[in-house]
Amino acid sequence: MPGIGQSGASPAPHLDSLGVIISMPPGLATELNRWRESFAGPGAAAVPPHITLVSGRSNGSWNKAAEHVRTVAASGKPFTVSLRGTGTFAPLSPVVFLNLEAGVEECVTLHEELLAGPVEHLPDFDFRPHLTVAHDLDDDAMARAESELADFSADFTVRSIGLYDYSQGGWALREELTLGGDGQQ
Repeated sequence: MPGIGQSGASPAPHLDSLGVIISMPPGLATELNRWRESFAGPGAAAVPPHITLVSGRSNGSWNKAAEHVRTVAASGKPFTVSLRGTGTFAPLSPVVFLNLEAGVEECVTLHEELLAGPVEHLPDFDFRPHLTVAHDLDDDAMARAESELADFSADFTVRSIGLYDYSQGGWALREELTLGGDGQQ
């Protein structure tokens, strides 16, 4: 999700934007940002590493969609994600990503449960959980990303999902919702 920002005081949600993501633990996020900057240069880390569950909009009321996301999070359970090696969506889309070896089923379930309410997913491609490490770069940088991270391996526990809204030129965190919990972290 381009331009994911920090939480804080923000204007009313934009009715045509709603995103739900899994953020990386701080140490892993720092490591992945270093890799991403090595492929795309400074500023590549403007979008923190994440796994997108929904990139779309509310279908009607943003508040009702947000309440649905809270309900899905509350009924969820923490799970483990294992990132292993790289893949690419080329030639359909210029993206190199880290594969999910474990956690795919849980991500797909969350995605489907989120879409069972007033939430729409708008990307042009079918949903496939992944973590983008290079996007829209020159061929050499894309090949380097795919090759240099081919042996990448990391595991972490997903304990929450982030509810985002696009406002003032970037994605802003509205709420970080605990899986299996009853509210924000």
